[in-house]
Parts: sequence; C-alpha cells; structure tokens
Amino acid sequence: MKKDFEMTAEDLQTLLEAMKPVPMIALQCGRPTSAQESANAAWARLGEKMGFYPMTVAPNGKGNRFFSANAVPCKGFEIEDNVFSGCDQSSGDCPVCGE
Repeated sequence: MKKDFEMTAEDLQTLLEAMKPVPMIALQCGRPTSAQESANAAWARLGEKMGFYPMTVAPNGKGNRFFSANAVPCKGFEIEDNVFSGCDQSSGDCPVCGE
C-alpha cells in the first residue's frame, strides 16, 4: 500500500543534481551513466534511507518534496547479527518505525 513521504531539501537537491545530463566525452573510461540511470540510483539511495521501494514512487500533488511510494516493511531492530525484534509483534511501540 502507498504511503506519503516527505524528503528534505537536501535530498531534493541531490535528486535534481543526479538528473542532470553529463557530457559524452570520448575517453577510454567508457560510456557515462545516463541521466535516467543516475536518477534511478539516487531514488534507490533515498529509498534505502527512508524505507520505500524506489520503483513505486509517484507524485502526490503536495509539492516537489512530497511523494507516495510503497513502504518497505519494518523488520524491527537488530538484537543480534541478522536477528530482529519483529516489528509485526509490537503493540504500537516499535523503536524503529513507531508502529
């Protein structure tokens, strides 16, 4: 299910910078990443940071910093290596997401 998110002004600036085209320079380094590839990578980093699936992002009409996306389910908090508390068993008091 879609959830509304608000990014910071810094996050918005990072996304806008990532979407700028880069000049094609004939070097031995290969082809530079396209503006689309850079934007997708920036959305992926933001999704990791904010907890949403980046390929589900859609504008929600509230402004440039606001959008809707499918939230990644909260795992709770890690109590040991790869052992999580289980947010789904909390009663509205998960220290990670507050649900």
